[in-house]
Amino acid sequence: MTRTLLFIALTLQINLFAQDHSHGGAKPMKYPDIEGYKTLKTDLHIHTVFSDGNVWPNIRVMEALRENLDAISLTEHLEYQPHSTDIPHPVRNRSYQLAFEEAKEHNLLLVHGSEITRSAPMGHNNAVFIKNANPLLQDKAETAFAEAKKQNAFVFWNHPAWYAQSPKGTPILSEFQKERIKHNELHGIEVINTTDYSEEALALALEENLTIMGTSDIHGLIDWDYTEKGNHRPITLVFAKEKTLESLHEALFTGRTVAVYNNLLVGKSEYLIPLIQNSVKVTKAIYRPKSEVLELILKNVSSSDLLFQNEMDYSFYDSSPVFTIAAGQTKTLLLKTLDHKSSIELKLKALGCFIAPKVQPVITWTVETTKD
Repeated sequence: MTRTLLFIALTLQINLFAQDHSHGGAKPMKYPDIEGYKTLKTDLHIHTVFSDGNVWPNIRVMEALRENLDAISLTEHLEYQPHSTDIPHPVRNRSYQLAFEEAKEHNLLLVHGSEITRSAPMGHNNAVFIKNANPLLQDKAETAFAEAKKQNAFVFWNHPAWYAQSPKGTPILSEFQKERIKHNELHGIEVINTTDYSEEALALALEENLTIMGTSDIHGLIDWDYTEKGNHRPITLVFAKEKTLESLHEALFTGRTVAVYNNLLVGKSEYLIPLIQNSVKVTKAIYRPKSEVLELILKNVSSSDLLFQNEMDYSFYDSSPVFTIAAGQTKTLLLKTLDHKSSIELKLKALGCFIAPKVQPVITWTVETTKD
């Protein structure tokens, strides 16, 4: 084989390999603001090579920028350092410092954080908005939590239903967690971690007034673990007064959040309902000529596919009572109102949304109509 033919053959092989392993890249995520607050897209549970992750800290910043996130936190394990032989770093703040250098040139909030890693019943917990990670490295878990409180950190319980620590796959609220809540040392709980949604964790969040969290807990590449599988990373939407670290900190302590993973949205009704209301815009409400059939065009301005069920007395002319409005797309509904209405109450149950275990909210929009 000549050199030219060999070069062509190798080039074709490389191109085919690249095609087989190519990826479209993460898409920017969009979610609307709600009245009085800015909606901040956050991922506050992320790892790099400075604990048991597989990428350098600046890559985490670049990934977040591609996805249009507003804030991230690199939460390295304090006690678990499998790469320490190759990357020794007695200063546990090093991951944050490297990411900060990358993030400071961009409109991305970087939250200083660390993960307190223990076996059950203490479990894994993230302390974010810390000032210095080193004092959190303590022999006793109680002392580590006390130090986090001293630094005014927001602390949340990671993957409480993780079967490796809770074999039945359900969270166990031990005396340790009860004491931390009592002493204002535990403030939130992950109801979504990676691809896992825990109804029991949501129940605990509501019972104990813990902030509802959703995180990627990413160790590899976002593209490999999520994007190439057709998903976006799990995130926490935080409803803050403005896009600042101070406002984000206040909103987390107040519990103004919704956890999101693809078309699953979980949060308290006072935040989830207005989020869905603002995610769907009625762009057209007009009666078809010579009929009492109302044409509605609904546009989903969020990055989640939204699944609805008709909860009105009116039925649809040409659609199932259960339908999806894809992210960024529109859906046309023909509504049989039987006579002309100057306005209607569009009432839909949001099937992919939960305000309590197995409880889905009914969302209402007031729609003014016109005749063709």
